[in-house]
Amino acid sequence: MTSVPQLIAYAELVGYASYRGLTTAGPSLAAFSFFTGVPFLNTGVTSLTAVMAKSDLGGDAFLAEQGEEAYAKLVAAYSLVVGLTSLLLALAGVGGIAQNLVPKPVQAGFKWGCAANVIVSAFPTGVLINGSSTLKGLAQSAGILRSTISIIKGIPVVGAMANGAVNVFKVLYTIVSPFEWYPLSAAIFFGSTYFVMNSKSIMAKVGITPSPGADVIFVTIYTTVLSIAFGYDGGVVGKIPSIDADSGISLFGGKFILPVTPLNIKDLLFDSGLVEQFGGSWLSLLITASINSVISFLSTVGICLTFEAENGHAWSATRELNAQGVACLVAGATGSAPVGASLSRSLVARMTGTTSSLAALVTAACWMLLLPFMSVMSDTPKCALSAIIVSAVIRGVAKPKQLMAFQGIDFFIGWYTAMATLLLSPTVGFGTGAVLAVGIRLVTKKSKKD
Repeated sequence: MTSVPQLIAYAELVGYASYRGLTTAGPSLAAFSFFTGVPFLNTGVTSLTAVMAKSDLGGDAFLAEQGEEAYAKLVAAYSLVVGLTSLLLALAGVGGIAQNLVPKPVQAGFKWGCAANVIVSAFPTGVLINGSSTLKGLAQSAGILRSTISIIKGIPVVGAMANGAVNVFKVLYTIVSPFEWYPLSAAIFFGSTYFVMNSKSIMAKVGITPSPGADVIFVTIYTTVLSIAFGYDGGVVGKIPSIDADSGISLFGGKFILPVTPLNIKDLLFDSGLVEQFGGSWLSLLITASINSVISFLSTVGICLTFEAENGHAWSATRELNAQGVACLVAGATGSAPVGASLSRSLVARMTGTTSSLAALVTAACWMLLLPFMSVMSDTPKCALSAIIVSAVIRGVAKPKQLMAFQGIDFFIGWYTAMATLLLSPTVGFGTGAVLAVGIRLVTKKSKKD
């Protein structure tokens, strides 16, 4: 239950319809449960994988030109390639390399940049009546916004890559233009954000000790009831399409139909327009997907190291990278964005006393079997889901303790990676940050020898 609001919210972050977060979450987690060696580990679309997928694919532009249905197929196709590259990287032993050799400043800077990107993506949905579509209209009608975007895109060399900078300026314009906000959306957004961030102290005043995720559930239920009661006319999750009784995966001789509809792999890879998004180059696609795989796996590394230190669970980097690959392949085949390890869901699994990966399989089964009942969330305001996302990252963005702790050249590398990730793209930020770190260290070593 605690994961459901996240599933919907991160679908919004990917850029496709909210309901897809619910209808596609189960299969990849089920597949992951058979390959992971860490009992607490949970996987799914996260803020990181959502932001990277949308950025890598040029999501906003593709959506504007081709529409949501075509974009959903594009995202699924990309998941397949990320899954394939994860398996190839695991075969090449990259799991161990990622675990040990990626510089700490690059990791910290990338983490901050992605978290800031989450806020940039979520804020317009929080305060504007129809989120990104309203913001798109403002970008066309507001002179200062339109001209600034043109200036950014016209910068030599980096202008074509500066989609992040464009999005940042759009959000800055939104922040300083409160008369463009929809008052009820903004009230729900800021109120929900405050409550989730301070739920422990708020509930302690009335003698309640909330369990992990209870604040998210409360906000989701409360704002859904509010939406229904007052006829909220802002953006909502919307109708969740029902799956045809004859579709899905037939089990037990047709006596039971699992509500999952596999997609045509060949059509996804060759008819979705995926390669065209990378200039028609399979090499460019594979390189980008490989970087995506490594970056996503770094989250797995951090979570597994935490569980190893706190619970004594030994783990294999190669095995977990393989598990990520299988999960992404299944995600793509069933219409999901690329998936990665989720810290919050993994911590909840540990809190409940999980002792094997069977718990992930049970969770996946619940997501799939309870899908027909998820229509209760059709009226959930998107601004409340944006608040849930923002509340999870805003403290780390406002107070980047790890980045500020670095000194000298590490400080520079960390903040370069952070800003490149935010203003250009996660892939460019991580890639150039890693190259910069390696280059500086090689030059430093050579200077010391001389």
